[in-house]
This record gives sequence, structure tokens and C-alpha cells, in this order.
Amino acid sequence: MESIEKINIKIQHVTRNYLDVPLPEYSTSGSSGMDVRAAIENEMIIEKGKVALVPTNLRAEIPAGYELQVRPRSGLAAKNGIGVLNSPGTIDSDYRGEIKIILFNFGEDNFVIKRGERIAQMVLSKVFNANLILSDDLNESNRGSGGFGHTGTD
Repeated sequence: MESIEKINIKIQHVTRNYLDVPLPEYSTSGSSGMDVRAAIENEMIIEKGKVALVPTNLRAEIPAGYELQVRPRSGLAAKNGIGVLNSPGTIDSDYRGEIKIILFNFGEDNFVIKRGERIAQMVLSKVFNANLILSDDLNESNRGSGGFGHTGTD
């Protein structure tokens, strides 16, 4: 089995009030995302159909050429209808503010988040910058200019 390349990311707490909340971590050796936890006083309620901005009490120094993508946790999505609203959310390498997670309650009931609960996952991804070239000529493709749903449902 090949080893996975590790990239160093410096993190720091925004305040000392939540030092008991564990740092993001990989749950298993094969996990691609680190579980990130809620740094809240006691609990927070996300009403059904509503958005909540959940603090993590973390700031990061992500190396240039990388981003952290914020994604939903499948268990929260499947069992409770909780998702990351702007999934995947992007934390850019030059952002130094607190990482906050935008959660949405798609479920039928209000959802209670407890202090230190795993609320999302973060995946480190390589970033490639595009060099856009204005052109009067684009190569044709099999799909062509067909829009949304033009290929059917089967």
C-alpha cells in the first residue's frame, strides 16, 4: 500500500475558551476528510429549514497551492438532513479568519448541536489556477451545446 503524502497546515485557536474541543482529525487511516467539531458554549439549535453559522474556534495557515474543502458528514445528512449549505465550501490559502461551517437543516425536525460534536469534514485539495485564453474557435464535442437534462434520464 502506498503512503499518503502529508502536507503541514499550521492551526491556532481563536480563543482559549474551547481548548477541550478536539482538533480536526481523520477517523480512520483511509479517511480523506478530517472531522471538524463545533466550538459552541453548550448547544446550538438549527431549526428545520434554517441556516446556522457554526464556529470551530480554529484559524489555519494553508500552504499556497492548496485549499481546505468543507463537506457534509454523511451520517448527519442521512440521519438528520443536515448539510453544508455551500458544499463544498472553500477555505482559501490566504484566509486567516476563524473557520466557520455553514450548516443547513434540510430535515423535518429541529437539530441540536452539542459542544464538540462532529459537524462537517475538511478535505485538503490541490489547487490549479486556470489560464483563460479568449478564442474564436472551440473544438467540437459529442455533447455539443446541449443544456441541462438534454441527455435524458436513462
